Order: sequence, then C-alpha cells, then structure tokens
Amino acid sequence: MSTTRWCMTIGLVLGIVLGFGGWVALLSAVILGFIGLLVGRVAEGNLDLQALFGRASSR
Repeated sequence: MSTTRWCMTIGLVLGIVLGFGGWVALLSAVILGFIGLLVGRVAEGNLDLQALFGRASSR
C-alpha cells in the first residue's frame, strides 16, 4: 500500500472517530496512535532510545 493510501485511510478513520466520539475520542486516538508508532519504531530498530535519553556512545 502506498504512503498516500495509508495517510488517506488514517485520515478517514480519524474523521470517523471525530464524528462519532467527539474531540476527546479524537485526541485519545491520536495520542495512542503516536505511542504505537514509537513502539513500532523501537521494535524495528529504527529508533535508538539510548541516543535520545542516554549519553551518545561515539564522541
């Protein structure tokens, strides 16, 4: 699936959440989606948490 289709699908889902759940549901869906993105990046190895929170290993 292309990036455009993924973004369109996410936009449609968030629009449906906003329509049926209101602003609180939309905000919680966005926050949980961002947390899921971070967990997925860490699991794939694309995000190095030591570089963000710890000392850099190379100087």
